[in-house]
Amino acid sequence: MSLVTSRTNLYLSYKRTDEMEKIVKQLQSLAEENDFTIVPSVEDANIIASIGGDNAFLQATRKTGFQQNCLYVGVSTDSLGFYTDFSVQDLKKMIHAMKNAEVEVRRYPILEVTVDNEKPFYCLNECSIRSNVIKTFVIDVFIDDLHFETFRGDGMIVSTPTGSTAYNMSVNGAVVDPTLPSLQVSEIASLNNNQYRTLGTSFLLGPNRTLTLKVVQDGNDHPIIGVDNEALSIRHAKQLKLRLADESIKVLKLKNNSFWEKVQRNFLSKPNS
Repeated sequence: MSLVTSRTNLYLSYKRTDEMEKIVKQLQSLAEENDFTIVPSVEDANIIASIGGDNAFLQATRKTGFQQNCLYVGVSTDSLGFYTDFSVQDLKKMIHAMKNAEVEVRRYPILEVTVDNEKPFYCLNECSIRSNVIKTFVIDVFIDDLHFETFRGDGMIVSTPTGSTAYNMSVNGAVVDPTLPSLQVSEIASLNNNQYRTLGTSFLLGPNRTLTLKVVQDGNDHPIIGVDNEALSIRHAKQLKLRLADESIKVLKLKNNSFWEKVQRNFLSKPNS
């Protein structure tokens, strides 16, 4: 079934630069020629298109509030990433794929982050908590109501399956199939001795688990908290609660471009192969 209907409203999310405006103008013209309506407001959209790379896609989902009644599509201005299946160098291919049922909708889990019982934040890749000074800090780690371990080190990363190939992978976390709804907990430079003992490896939690990170108030209790590619403006944090959100986002992807094909292309294929 074609995704182009009598009401296909397209919202474009991109960084406002002169170069990007030229790219977007081309996309707007092509979209309108193919029965899409460009809308200025997210509330009027069926499809939200991110123009840029994976970072632009992360910003688009967050800035548009992880819309549940829209499809997200990533359009790259450079090489294809994990969230961008289409390229500005071949916009006609994207329109053709959408009109000829060569795409499918995949659901990606979202991470819900609550700091000190305030209003939750949401992220698609990961949440990280790190020391803001050149000094280790201490976190008590709880799985549901179980005090699991006491961590001392530079910080921790909690990632979704699609985020497992990002910051998480740089600290030797596992790559997780996005069809497995889970969150992964990975350490950043942990200190293990007779006083502080951690598992020493990444671990996965199922979709119904809640992870609680309690920052030990020892004078180094102003950590940097990041959600995806943005730092939160929180000066003091005592506790983070993390869980998979009840909702997920719907992403428009090419049928012949699976997650594992992307992993192979980005990490295993030789350049220009």
